[in-house]
Amino acid sequence: MTIRTGFIGLGSQGGPMAHKMLDGCFALTVWARRPEALEPYTAKGAEGAASVAQLGAVCAHVGVCVVDDAGVAEICDQLIPAMRPGSLLAIHSTILPDSCIALEARCMERGIAFLDAPVSGGGPAAEAGTLTVMCGGSADAFEQARPVFATFAGLNVHLGPAGSGQRAKIVNNTLMAANMGLGLAALDAGEALGIDRKALADLIKASSGRSFGFEVLARLPSPVAFAHGAPLLAKDTNLLRNILPGNEAADQLRSAAEPFLTAATGKPI
Repeated sequence: MTIRTGFIGLGSQGGPMAHKMLDGCFALTVWARRPEALEPYTAKGAEGAASVAQLGAVCAHVGVCVVDDAGVAEICDQLIPAMRPGSLLAIHSTILPDSCIALEARCMERGIAFLDAPVSGGGPAAEAGTLTVMCGGSADAFEQARPVFATFAGLNVHLGPAGSGQRAKIVNNTLMAANMGLGLAALDAGEALGIDRKALADLIKASSGRSFGFEVLARLPSPVAFAHGAPLLAKDTNLLRNILPGNEAADQLRSAAEPFLTAATGKPI
């Protein structure tokens, strides 16, 4: 492929995504705050950019996978003015849907295609090329991005206009947190009934009460062991409250998720 792609946000999930883009024979330019973070990519043939703007100026497709709204805004303020008409910006971060709607409007003014495209599956799925990509934006933008997304996606779904991918991702992550919260309650109830905790966990994993969230929970010696992932789930659970204030269904999911997330993060969400 002759298209030059770019990627910003080379963390535990974004890093493997960038590697998959390289493995898929796309030319790749990468940028990071720490130059040494670029070395695994430049060693495989990627180009390192000296700045966000330099990356944007040379790429026809740019993926961004930083942590939150503030990080996305900082990057896009430098990136969008440098990108060429006809190029595409894909936001893989999980942020507010309204932020993506505003970003799409800015891109449209410059003739740039836009997708919000948060992903599910974590680092292992990114390394395996089996991420789920939840896309919001125009049908044309979705088709333009599809060949690049295919390098790291097992399932790539167009859900509707800009912001739709974020809405789906926020619901999905809140449901996972709720399943983990309900799983914690189930194990605590079983222990109160005198049932061995590990035996009950093994039983549920093979029975009708199982879920992916429960399987993750069952591997933990305690909720605190999930301290690396819990802040992100708490962020997304709070994003659901932000976009659906006072909604009964959203409140039910949050109530189920809260005990686990509070135990895992050590503070109320």
